[in-house]
Amino acid sequence: MEILWFLIAMALLVGILVPFVNRRRSGLQQVDPRSPDAANPDDYGFLRQEELDIRLPGPDQDLLDVLDVVQRTQSWQAASQLLAGTPAEGEVRWQRVQAFAGAASLELAQKPGVGGAWLRTWRAEAPKDAGGAQVHAEFLVQQAWRSSSVGEDDFRIILEEARGVCEEAALLAPGDPVPYIVELAVARGLGYPHDRFDQVWAKVIDRAPEHMGAHLAALHYWCEKWHGSREEADHFATTAAARAPQGSLLAALPLFAVHEHIPDLVLVQGFYQSAVVTKAVEGALYAVHSARPGDPMLAHVRHLLIGFLVRSERWAEAMNQLIWVDGHVGALPWTLSDDPAAEYTVYRNLAVAGYEANGGSPVTLRR
Repeated sequence: MEILWFLIAMALLVGILVPFVNRRRSGLQQVDPRSPDAANPDDYGFLRQEELDIRLPGPDQDLLDVLDVVQRTQSWQAASQLLAGTPAEGEVRWQRVQAFAGAASLELAQKPGVGGAWLRTWRAEAPKDAGGAQVHAEFLVQQAWRSSSVGEDDFRIILEEARGVCEEAALLAPGDPVPYIVELAVARGLGYPHDRFDQVWAKVIDRAPEHMGAHLAALHYWCEKWHGSREEADHFATTAAARAPQGSLLAALPLFAVHEHIPDLVLVQGFYQSAVVTKAVEGALYAVHSARPGDPMLAHVRHLLIGFLVRSERWAEAMNQLIWVDGHVGALPWTLSDDPAAEYTVYRNLAVAGYEANGGSPVTLRR
């Protein structure tokens, strides 16, 4: 009889915990679903989940075309030409370096020992190509983080190699901030002391003082889970936002700082309606509304805003961001999930359902 009562108790416990765990995994435990299946995202022209592109946060057709050529032919020349024609100081070059490195890293993961051969050939045949050196350095950083769960020794060895390639890349293109932005990730992994990190950061700022991608990389270093604290990360973000010129997306940096320090399990009722979150969201909304047209980091900010706006049940504002970015989901917060497209789709469905539950419709939504 005791065994029977034990089994009944375990069944009840599982019945309680499984729904909680499912909500925890989806990251939506503070959001009221509002019957998301009742609304139809297709009515708004949104793409189906299987059609969403998880590689990029927003469109870059030139990059996608070149990636297709490189991966299909295993020839590096098209990638080199694209980077050579991309301005060094802008956000686009950094994003493209990340994309090429990510593609090679993914190929290697899928085909160990042979995947990403085009990058190895690129470095062997054009060792003085600055673009190739930058992609190689970023590739090593991504490989290090992939191997971080395997062993600390491998992680540090790969990052040390990445640091050497960063130095080489910097010599090949003295005015380019990208090698130093890559080194910011190396600094985080190897645990640079603050003064040494500041030296790298100064080189970035000298070359690209408003570089949003660089600020995000530096913010990671200052976060509590790495080498700083919540206060230091907040100070870094708010200082950058305060100094940001009109039209700069750096005004949205405090929202990224809040995101970095959200606990795994939010227990405070109304956390997403709190003053701290609301202030950061309003700052990001201001940044988006005043951003320079075509800013390549705009999609990054919009994606993160969607996550916060949905959790805050600000349905109409979430929809106003969704109509700009739908189709590409390679950005925070979705990329933290094993299935970014599925995670994004859940939030999108919630936004549509909440919007329609409060009187919205495809007719009332305007881009």
